[in-house]
Amino acid sequence: MERGELLESVVVRAIRAEEWQRVRELRLEALRDPVAELAFLETYEEAAAKPDSFWEGRAAGAAEGTRERQQFIAETADGEWVGTVVVLLEEAGSLDVFGGVVEREQAHVVGVFVRPGYRGGATGVTGALFEAALEWAWAAGVERVRLFVHERNTRAEAFYRKAGFVVSGVTLPGPAGVGGRELEYVVERRV
Repeated sequence: MERGELLESVVVRAIRAEEWQRVRELRLEALRDPVAELAFLETYEEAAAKPDSFWEGRAAGAAEGTRERQQFIAETADGEWVGTVVVLLEEAGSLDVFGGVVEREQAHVVGVFVRPGYRGGATGVTGALFEAALEWAWAAGVERVRLFVHERNTRAEAFYRKAGFVVSGVTLPGPAGVGGRELEYVVERRV
């Protein structure tokens, strides 16, 4: 799904299964970010040790045309991937990524990463990624999208609020070794 031009040089689209090596590269870069321990549920070392077959399956399972999840990337005119977001569909009664029972049909945004030079309101990359993610979730029929953010990840929290997400009141313990709390943010579909 190609989206309109962004700053005349960046488009947001779903990944393709054969792009698994680029999916791996961008994820490993994200895991080197200074706030990675607050933002992701795995370390660089864990991800780097995974075999190619893992990355092939990960890309195929979130590629253009899949129903359960979709990974979007922001791509420059010269082919550089500068950001990503993944949207997971969660069925009522299923277990979520934290092992909790999902209470209603919803989508869950995970794996948000934008390269430093493309962050901030001036570029619009993060906003465009979220617009694509929410559009896909709404088209899938959910009425609620959620995400979790560590209470110390204030940069991300500020963006999520700007994008229309609000704190739900649900909290989870932060990652092992990091402490603190993960705060659930939600946005309801506007009718």
